[in-house]
Amino acid sequence: MTTKKNNHISRRKFLDLGSKGVLAGSTLLAGLPTIVPSSVFGKNAPSNRINVGAIGVGRISRGHDMPGVWKHDSAQIMAVCDLDSTRVELAQKLVNGYYTKKTGKEFNGVTGYGDYRELLLNKDIDAVIVSTPDHWHAPIVVHAVEAGKDVYVQKPASLTIAEGRMMADAVKKSGRILQIGSQQRSTSQFRYAAELVRNGRIGKLQKVYVGLPGDPSGNEEPQMPIPKNLNYDMWLGTTPEVYYTEKRVHPNVGFERPGWLRCEQFGAGMITGWGAHHIDIAHWGMDKEYSGPIEIWGKADFPTSGLWNVHGIFTTHALYDNGVEMIISNEIPNGIRFEGTEGWIFVSRGDSAVTSSDPIAKQNAAKKLDASDPKLITSEIGPNELHLPVSTDHHGNWLESVASRKEPIAPAEIGHRSCTACLLHHAAMKLKRKLYWDPATERFKNDNEANALLSREQRSAYAIKVNK
Repeated sequence: MTTKKNNHISRRKFLDLGSKGVLAGSTLLAGLPTIVPSSVFGKNAPSNRINVGAIGVGRISRGHDMPGVWKHDSAQIMAVCDLDSTRVELAQKLVNGYYTKKTGKEFNGVTGYGDYRELLLNKDIDAVIVSTPDHWHAPIVVHAVEAGKDVYVQKPASLTIAEGRMMADAVKKSGRILQIGSQQRSTSQFRYAAELVRNGRIGKLQKVYVGLPGDPSGNEEPQMPIPKNLNYDMWLGTTPEVYYTEKRVHPNVGFERPGWLRCEQFGAGMITGWGAHHIDIAHWGMDKEYSGPIEIWGKADFPTSGLWNVHGIFTTHALYDNGVEMIISNEIPNGIRFEGTEGWIFVSRGDSAVTSSDPIAKQNAAKKLDASDPKLITSEIGPNELHLPVSTDHHGNWLESVASRKEPIAPAEIGHRSCTACLLHHAAMKLKRKLYWDPATERFKNDNEANALLSREQRSAYAIKVNK
């Protein structure tokens, strides 16, 4: 089950992505074949179990995504993949160690890969969790669903709007299950807040305030030798070739917050980093999760020097076709505040965070749920009112969808639309003027300069086709 297939015909066909010599530099660490008795995984017999491969096994994978999957008896992580061979070895040790502790017997059945395309060739793998840097999300998703795998992918959905559309279309065409890692949808207070707003508890919705954390700038960083354990050229992927320095990538030792999060080459900063979470919930409450704004404007400060160049302090606005205005800023308390004609509701994570190394690890003063009238947040949603889909476990909801083939709570199209809204705010930051957007065509109106931001030039070795 855990050994790598050696199918030369499909291998050549699948790996021929316009890049020669990539595999020669990849690291492939084969785990030892292990036969696991069904009793190890409770009532879920091996024939019914979902075999999962983890692609990208750094901070968010080790602390959030892999534990979110392996705790379910319906799934088994049987492979791990990373462009950093040290991280592959550490991930194998982590997962093998978990199953050893769970079963009480020595477990050594996790296969390691240095190239995700090799992992996708393994027909024993049913699904993958993608926890890579942002610029690799959409390409890997496309290749994974084309290979017949179901996918859980970290947010934001894509680096560009064009890639996001390509990703959503590929998922729809393939018929595979995809869950975006917008786990706030599986947290009760966010669903409840959206239900209260959708059921008119605050009257007619007028404004939505979204507070995001900020990101500090950094210093210039010297060029450094590329670590032998890192396939840096492939790590850059579709993005331009630039010199290696540790703070551009991730720590060579340990799993602290990686520097790529603050480089525009690989993402847009907090507007997509946390924005993908909060705008998703805002859209849920606004009933705009399959649409987007029609006008966007605002301002932001960007570093004038240093390696880290994502936006700093900012305030942006967006107008929707129902007249609701969204205001996003780092000066607003972290969370989402819905304001209507008859009151307001505020929702946040409270004192929790995804990882301890987030820029704001905890907000002890923030309430998970607050309102202009306390009675608003103790009211019951009646049987004849709107009830939103319920999930209490985001990874578990994905696994249930993989088994049932029913849509998960955060599917590809919704994730794409949330990410699109984030990138529209980012475009307004960059162009410093009002932009006019058509959610139906996913194009700016009569604005070639803005439409040029929908996609980015890609390095030919890793280029993927996008709809412009």
